[in-house]
Amino acid sequence: MTSDDPPTTDPSREEERESSVALEEQLDHLWKVIVWNDPVNLMTYVVYVIQRLFGYSIEKATKMMLEIHNDGKSIVKITEREKGERYIASLHSFGLQATMEKER
Repeated sequence: MTSDDPPTTDPSREEERESSVALEEQLDHLWKVIVWNDPVNLMTYVVYVIQRLFGYSIEKATKMMLEIHNDGKSIVKITEREKGERYIASLHSFGLQATMEKER
């Protein structure tokens, strides 16, 4: 092989490998914001808070509230850790129980 020969690696495979690594890194940084059911807050209030904080439609917020009520929890947002922590603080300030869990 001389120095003038083209490289033996396929550029399209290299791009696939790079995009796969980038996707893994992106997923590694994602966290689920989870709101938990509690015996204190009214369902209408939970819908209001979800709409206000996340900008969701009343239909989407109601669906999440029903999931919280029926299943005990709902994933209301998947985001970067820092943003998730801010959402958690805001949810707590509204009196809702919320935690974060790393997205797999």
